Amino acid sequence: MSDTEINFWGDTSEEDYYNLKGIIGSKSFFTSPRGLKLFTRSWLPSSPSPPRGLIFMVHGYGNDVSWTFQSTPIFLAQMGFACFALDIEGHGRSDGVRAYVPSVDLVVDDLVSFFDSIKQNPKYQGLPRFLFGESMGGAICLLIHFADPSGFDGAVLVAPMCKISDEVRPEWPIDQFLITISRFVPTWAIVPTEDLLEKSIKVEEKKPIARRNPMRYSEKPRLGTVMELLRVTDYLGKKLKDVSIPFIVLHGTADAVTDPEVSRELYVNAKSEDKELKIYGGMMHSMLFGEPDENIEKVRKDIVSWLNDRCGGGDDQVQAQV
Repeated sequence: MSDTEINFWGDTSEEDYYNLKGIIGSKSFFTSPRGLKLFTRSWLPSSPSPPRGLIFMVHGYGNDVSWTFQSTPIFLAQMGFACFALDIEGHGRSDGVRAYVPSVDLVVDDLVSFFDSIKQNPKYQGLPRFLFGESMGGAICLLIHFADPSGFDGAVLVAPMCKISDEVRPEWPIDQFLITISRFVPTWAIVPTEDLLEKSIKVEEKKPIARRNPMRYSEKPRLGTVMELLRVTDYLGKKLKDVSIPFIVLHGTADAVTDPEVSRELYVNAKSEDKELKIYGGMMHSMLFGEPDENIEKVRKDIVSWLNDRCGGGDDQVQAQV
């Protein structure tokens, strides 16, 4: 392994780790319709038979698809699903100013284009297609659903940012001041918030692992990004009743980053005929990495069970490999 290649799982090379997990991983770059060079990854089952379904994944704010985020698609690939994701603009190895998202709508366009390019592959024709989003990625998945209502068969929403928790949202009159100056210096990293990592990860031993991510953005949020996320979450809050895609939404009661009550509102108000809500007592924001392993296993089992039920059944036995 080269000196510059590090992974959250330790010193094992990426290729060897994938082999140990019995999956096939690949990485590439995708040029979006607006000309951005976006870093992509796929995690595929090693079985010669077709995958059970396609899962199109969207990461959260300040995150990327190459560090702890990988643990979930690796697991899902072991369960027979083909997973695909990219680093959105300003994140990971993709083009853009670090952690600056000037337009979530353009990010949605990028993702729809990338996902469409995968759907066109003849070997994936006829397979169930699911969206999967964590935190900000959950909100983006709902926007993708609105942009392409018939493009996906379901959505897995993990602690979705349909509203920013009041605990991390800038308070008035600070936010009014920020709105004014964001028009002039949108990339200014000045928004006063607490460290989201501390608020997201419960297991202390896992916090240093998350911090070692070479792509992690740990500075204060940029003005333009915060204003855009506030705009999008305010918009989504008014559009919950228009959600029609089958979905499962999963949230922890101790989440201090995104609001579990809004996930309840999504479940109650969405017009989807097929919808499921899982609320986990005491779990924090990072349910698929930052919790004790037994909690991660519980969430994973619920996700795979939901996916299996919408892929014509299959083996319900889920062996969590944390």
